[in-house]
Amino acid sequence: MPFNALSFSALIQGNGFTLWHYRTSDTRTAVTAAGYFSAVASRLQPGDLMILQAADALALLPIRTGPALGTGVTLDGAVGPLAMVRTVAHGFAISQAAAAVVRGIVLAPLTAIVVAGATIPASATVIGPISQVVFTLRDANDAIIPPIRTRNVVNGQANAGFPAPPVGTGYRIRVEDAADPGVGMTSASFTVGPDLRLLLQENGELLLLEDGGALKQ
Repeated sequence: MPFNALSFSALIQGNGFTLWHYRTSDTRTAVTAAGYFSAVASRLQPGDLMILQAADALALLPIRTGPALGTGVTLDGAVGPLAMVRTVAHGFAISQAAAAVVRGIVLAPLTAIVVAGATIPASATVIGPISQVVFTLRDANDAIIPPIRTRNVVNGQANAGFPAPPVGTGYRIRVEDAADPGVGMTSASFTVGPDLRLLLQENGELLLLEDGGALKQ
């Protein structure tokens, strides 16, 4: 019998490739004869594959130019009715719940000038789920000056103290989340100056300066 378009369908299509299916009561030899699929020649492309369910065989055949069928592979020489799933519908759903968590650290202002030999106090207010913070003293090149202070956060507050570094400028204090260093704050730069306090020593009737010189009236 001639080609039956109602028994011809595409199972898979993608990337310029199509897997066809054709079911017929004709024999495999009749189907593979030249011109059998001339009615759908424009739809068949070289490199496509066809699953053929013929009267005497189940075969997988390649499409050549023309279109002509290649030799292919006979999967079964004595077949019964072939049932294939042509379309499948899948249900898919996804949901996501998210909530914003605010975290922040605010460093209390420092004095612009610190006297050598003094202690530099540092205080931070902590917002959000942060349990520990790290305080560091840094020089003008952002290098850490030991010691490093790790403090637990208590009622949203954390405090630390540092001995004043050598006389110089550009010093800063940074405080950050111990678990996430990206959450933190660095103070404005400050200067460490010499201790200008008087030495309370007397030389006769004169009050002496730190270097031993007399305090002028």
